[in-house]
Amino acid sequence: MDIDDLAEAIRWQASHAEENGAPCTARVIRAFEPVAKGPSKIGRRMANWPGLSLKDAMPLRLAGGLHHLQLSGADTRLADVYSGAQTDQSAIDVLVCELVERFDDLLLPWLDGPPQTNEAGRSASIMAALMWLSGRLGPRFELNELGASAGVNTMMERYRYELGGVRAGPRDSPMLIRPEWCGGPPPDNEVSITSIQGCDVAPIDLADREAALKLKSYVWPDAAGRMARIDAAIALAERQPPDLVRQDAGDFVEDRLARDQATGVTRVFFHSIVWQYLPGETQARITAAIEAAGARASQEKPLAWIRLETNPQTFRHELRVRYWPGGEHEHLLACAHAHGAWVEWLAVSPS
Repeated sequence: MDIDDLAEAIRWQASHAEENGAPCTARVIRAFEPVAKGPSKIGRRMANWPGLSLKDAMPLRLAGGLHHLQLSGADTRLADVYSGAQTDQSAIDVLVCELVERFDDLLLPWLDGPPQTNEAGRSASIMAALMWLSGRLGPRFELNELGASAGVNTMMERYRYELGGVRAGPRDSPMLIRPEWCGGPPPDNEVSITSIQGCDVAPIDLADREAALKLKSYVWPDAAGRMARIDAAIALAERQPPDLVRQDAGDFVEDRLARDQATGVTRVFFHSIVWQYLPGETQARITAAIEAAGARASQEKPLAWIRLETNPQTFRHELRVRYWPGGEHEHLLACAHAHGAWVEWLAVSPS
């Protein structure tokens, strides 16, 4: 399913935000309908968006720009909207239109690229998948993240986790990942991450204050837990930045597969809420490269692919895993909240 009507796309994005615990952000997004009918450059660009689709996440681009006005102090008039003190949609419509017209040139570049939605909470699902894989392939993993953005999840080995009563990670970490857990716990298997690297075509440097502020702008302001996690990630990156390379995801996969793999270590590719932003040819290239490498994988040098991505039919975020040898079957392990608030574990532990 996809939506190519602008008004419908805006309403869908607003409903999606509301359903994911961000009603204040939803009200701001709903105001984009009158913006698109207005005289601003942004309004005209929205109204004439070529090939509009949900993959563009165009409403979230502008939502990030408006949140940046608040965080940077350029204009704080949305404070009451973000806090929930102002809920009157007609008043919000007027305010958002005023802001867009006043900051038209400043906000316009925010429409140039998709939102950078790094979220440490998603690493709960990735860690649970590694625990599940550990019981099948062994506990040692080389991790490679596609579309890492600022590398928030490329630091997941530094986080501590409480997953349905199962604990993992360093106990002294300032980052605690503790989603609401539904279903049985993940298998309490050892996970040892021997290395972790990520790629992005435009990686964000968390040590750069303005770049970090831009990343925070894409976090929905009524999600207090998310804001706290991004602050914790920034603090960790200041101590030791994540290992990121500026590279196309297809090139990254092929380059990593060409490198020597340590015996007894599973090579893992993983990504979360990234696949929808990749061009179709890149998706096909990555799939072909991983499947070809999977055909060559052995018990001594296994391969795995972990994906936390949106099901385009149901819009649910599903945690799916393939591993080789034996990668013909894709395993649905869990469904999860888009930003890690909860995980519904569906997998059966290995017998």
